[in-house]
Amino acid sequence: MAQDPNETFTETAYAKINLALHIRGRRDDGYHELETIFAFLDRGDELSAKPSGELTLEITGPFAGGLENDGNLVLTAAKTLQARAGIRSGAHITLVKNLPIASGIGGGSADAAAALRLLNRLWQLELTEGALVEIGRPLGADVGACVLSRPCFGSGIGDRLSEVNGASVAELSCLLVNPRIAVPTGPVFQAWAGIDRGPVMTGDALQAAQSGRNDLQPAALEFAPVIGDIIGMLDAERPRLTRMSGSGATCFALFASSDAARNAERKICDRWPEFWTLCGKIHPSQHRSS
Repeated sequence: MAQDPNETFTETAYAKINLALHIRGRRDDGYHELETIFAFLDRGDELSAKPSGELTLEITGPFAGGLENDGNLVLTAAKTLQARAGIRSGAHITLVKNLPIASGIGGGSADAAAALRLLNRLWQLELTEGALVEIGRPLGADVGACVLSRPCFGSGIGDRLSEVNGASVAELSCLLVNPRIAVPTGPVFQAWAGIDRGPVMTGDALQAAQSGRNDLQPAALEFAPVIGDIIGMLDAERPRLTRMSGSGATCFALFASSDAARNAERKICDRWPEFWTLCGKIHPSQHRSS
């Protein structure tokens, strides 16, 4: 089917949270064996693309500063998809960076995954979700989960994915809070205490998360002690779950209603007006792109 050269496709790079993150051991290659439950908000960075003779990337948005086009994971994902599909098609891609950088909520991995979904449609490749997960695997440990953008269980370095019962977290409201402190992923992992405290519970996602933990939180607190203050204030609002996501510094709380999440957000902003916050909902599946 002929492609309209003026048609623009859009895709959301959904914000990722780790409902639980258990570090099970260090590997010889510098990575860590872990178990995690991924979940995603219905909001995040926004990507759009239209046909072009070459691959180009434009970055805008409140957190565009400090990001460079060269070496950006969006372009890397696009070139990887190009090569895997054996095509010469180009695209002009625009990334609206709404999420803070180095914040433990997906960032570049979510952007790369969204680019794969986006260009699969723009270039009419008709690759399956599973194929996109495999293409994204070399780009980063979280990219495969971000391709799915629904609750799932990750093991290995986070790239071995399996289904999880996400019904209990579906439609819960989620508040994200970031103190605008970039926490370095590598040093936080390296500062892990090295004690295997056991696996993530199987079964219902929310129950497993509530019985779990984030093993990187103690190390992240060394870089950003305010994480502890944020979690304490969120806990006071009696959410279903409060935790730091990934290697930090973003913290989240899950609430039964959007009103409760918004009320907690107002209190956070009153105390720390300089902090970044975002409210959204968690859904068992995404891909409501146009």
